[in-house]
Amino acid sequence: MRYIKFEKIAQIVESLCVSAGYELPDDVLAALKEAQRKETNPGAAKILNQLIENARIAKEDKIPLCQDTGLAVVFVEQGSVVAVKPPELDTICLMPDTRGSGDENRASRIEHRETLFDAINAGVAAGCEKGFLRKSVVADPLNKRENTGSNTPAIIHHSIVPGDKLKITIIAKGGGCENKSQFRMFKPTAEREEIIDWIVDVVRTAGADACPPFVVGVGIGGDFEISCLLSKKALCRNLAARNEDGFYAELEADLLSAINALGLGPQGLGGDTTALACLVETAPCHIASLPVAVNIECHSHRHKSAVL
Repeated sequence: MRYIKFEKIAQIVESLCVSAGYELPDDVLAALKEAQRKETNPGAAKILNQLIENARIAKEDKIPLCQDTGLAVVFVEQGSVVAVKPPELDTICLMPDTRGSGDENRASRIEHRETLFDAINAGVAAGCEKGFLRKSVVADPLNKRENTGSNTPAIIHHSIVPGDKLKITIIAKGGGCENKSQFRMFKPTAEREEIIDWIVDVVRTAGADACPPFVVGVGIGGDFEISCLLSKKALCRNLAARNEDGFYAELEADLLSAINALGLGPQGLGGDTTALACLVETAPCHIASLPVAVNIECHSHRHKSAVL
């Protein structure tokens, strides 16, 4: 078994949060520059140039790319022979003994062992504080809606994979674009074109409110929750990478073409560039089902990864 220190994980997550907030990934920046080069609408080209300049200023001056510094969405791939080594100073709790010994004052010593999720949340909180990133999480979603003050808890998607490595990917997901994401359960007899039309309509509905040009993540298959997870996971891919399956690679290309044909353009003010990429991920599904989810991401597509 390989052990990774709790503190090391927290430090890496802290670093990823800050760098994601300040630095647009190379693939996203390259896509913006390519879109600006090809854009035929002068106003749209000017906006794309401003987005590129914004990325330069944020990186050089170490300030957030956007005032909505996002909800921390974390994908974790934990090797099967990797474990978390607890903090150097474990917290020792004194708990009343409830085993019926008759001695109510007797106490049991119980070691409080922090988990991988604890380390990730500690890193997110520290990164938010260090990077002056907006705290955007409320503890109660419907009633009190009080801010947790730490941008935690993060949304953590955890999987066990072969090996002795720990891979952590963080997406700083803004609220405006996330709000425009949608899910639909199609009939299993649905045609390819029907699905394309619906996805394009989701993007049309998102419009200027979600800050185009977009990165569009699409999840097809699985079930209700897996399709949505796939649509978010698709956003972790390099924008230049195509789906390994030729059918879905062609679907990605056709979707991007149809989305850009909408003419929404950067910031919804018209132009050739409504989306920078459309990325599709799939999973097996029930014979009676065909779930499809669309996760909209804005032009400030902030994601960073590290492997320990």
